[in-house]
Amino acid sequence: MRTATLLLAMALCAATNPALADAGEDFHALLDEVWEWRLENNPMMASRQGDRRFNTEWRDRSLAGIEQRHIDSREFLRRVYAIDKTQLSETDQLNYELFRRSLQQSVDAHQFNGHLMPFNQRGGVQNLDSNAAYLRFETASDYEDWLERMGKIDTVIEQTIEVADRGIDKEMVLPRVLMERIPDQIAVQLVEDGTESPFYGIFETMPDTISGTDQERLQEAAVEVIEETVVPAYRKLARYFDKTYLPAARDSYGISSLPNGSAWYEFLARRYTTTPMTPDEIHRLGLEEVKRIRGEMQLIIDELDFEGDFKEFLTFLRTDPQFYYDNPDDLYEAYLATSKRIDPELVKLFGTLPRMPYGVKPIPDAIAPDTTTAYYSRPAADGSRAGIYWVNLYKPEVRPKYEIEVLSVHEAMPGHHLQLAIQQEIENMPKFRRYSGFTAFVEGWGLYSESLGYDLGLYTDPYSRFGALTYDMWRAVRLVVDTGIHYKGWTRQQAIDFFADNAAKTEYDIVNEIDRYMVMPGQALAYKVGQLKIKALRTQAESALGDRFDIRAFHDELLGAGALPLDILQQRMDAWIQAQLAAEG
Repeated sequence: MRTATLLLAMALCAATNPALADAGEDFHALLDEVWEWRLENNPMMASRQGDRRFNTEWRDRSLAGIEQRHIDSREFLRRVYAIDKTQLSETDQLNYELFRRSLQQSVDAHQFNGHLMPFNQRGGVQNLDSNAAYLRFETASDYEDWLERMGKIDTVIEQTIEVADRGIDKEMVLPRVLMERIPDQIAVQLVEDGTESPFYGIFETMPDTISGTDQERLQEAAVEVIEETVVPAYRKLARYFDKTYLPAARDSYGISSLPNGSAWYEFLARRYTTTPMTPDEIHRLGLEEVKRIRGEMQLIIDELDFEGDFKEFLTFLRTDPQFYYDNPDDLYEAYLATSKRIDPELVKLFGTLPRMPYGVKPIPDAIAPDTTTAYYSRPAADGSRAGIYWVNLYKPEVRPKYEIEVLSVHEAMPGHHLQLAIQQEIENMPKFRRYSGFTAFVEGWGLYSESLGYDLGLYTDPYSRFGALTYDMWRAVRLVVDTGIHYKGWTRQQAIDFFADNAAKTEYDIVNEIDRYMVMPGQALAYKVGQLKIKALRTQAESALGDRFDIRAFHDELLGAGALPLDILQQRMDAWIQAQLAAEG
């Protein structure tokens, strides 16, 4: 009823104010145009969302394609500024500000030439096959589209080499220690028999709705494309990488060693945290948080009557067999059981829960050795694919049991799945907000959610509580090591040592994490900064409302507008607190 009344009021206002109506129409037309442009220029994103129109295409990764997208973005931004924000409705003024910020940041980022470093040890052109895990394969046409897409991989690789060459010319290259991981990843693609290719995996078991004749035809076609196009393209990439790119890779670690690198990192710190904090301020905040959490960890060690110091306790956690599963199957079952245990408890903390479910799946074998412990992928926009909590089963002997609860809370419920699925289900929200967001909010919510595990009946033993603190420490350490590597001249080993000295993550995970920060500068800052803001907002609401504070209402309001920059989130929650106080008289 309230929504209908608001819409009626807005319509009446627009009818009496042509300028308002015109500005709103122009703005929404631009939003629709840019969204369509994004889908067309990122076909895989479209496919993941269930939009099949571009299912045969890859993103244009050429220098010309990159430059054209930049030109287009600048033109879109010019048109944004040409719209009089004051003539928009209150709702659209918020949409305008979020759209303007996102577009401005994208345009501003281009100057730093990060696009000239196209490789990533965590996934990329060397394992394009992994994209299939996010797509629907229900009909013969779906497989035919994928075959056509596979047939264009040679163009993708040629474009990647073109960009990498320009990066070498501009001294924009990635650290050698990271790039040394990639030849083995490429080698997986260099098969003699097409049926052994990672690209063939989806053709091995096909839906019964596809006739046997069609299945045989599609399998034969897959082998042909793999052997005649895919493998030769990857052989070309292997030669280029070994002979040209790897020798040109840099020996330094942080981006401050790159042209204009310090300014770039300052930009990334602002972008990812959505705050004006400097790298030095973030570094100091990280040290403070490490000290605080370290004190809480020591209390648990004392509770356990452990005979040894902090370092010895971490060694005990990393090496004692009681904390690890012997095989991937048992580890996977533990993730499943934990997720199922959490779900029924969520009504204690949330009035609104997402309609879309989620599933738990193993991270594909091809990328598991070089990626993180787990991650999440959002549901398809058309509802055809649930959210997925991806878990790493590679080397179960380095995946501690005491991490499972806190990890599941972060990646699935009430962490990423709850927040992102709710965001996608918000009515009348522009698509650019529904299907994207601000990392400080998204990851800040994920980290804040970890603290809710106590309310959900988790962390009932000292080791699980220590695991929860380990994850909080992990994100505090990020503030220190990310700024250390990229702004303060730290070596990779310095970062590894600082991490190992303060968190009970295994050495294998620590190395993968540090390598992640090196190739994704600034992103790791968002987690802790966002978490601290959300915790501060909760403290503010509890203090202002006292006995009238309702945790379910607080969470619903916090999540009710999707992912927001932290300054705008503050404004939203300030208004909510004032509304609660006014309602109570």
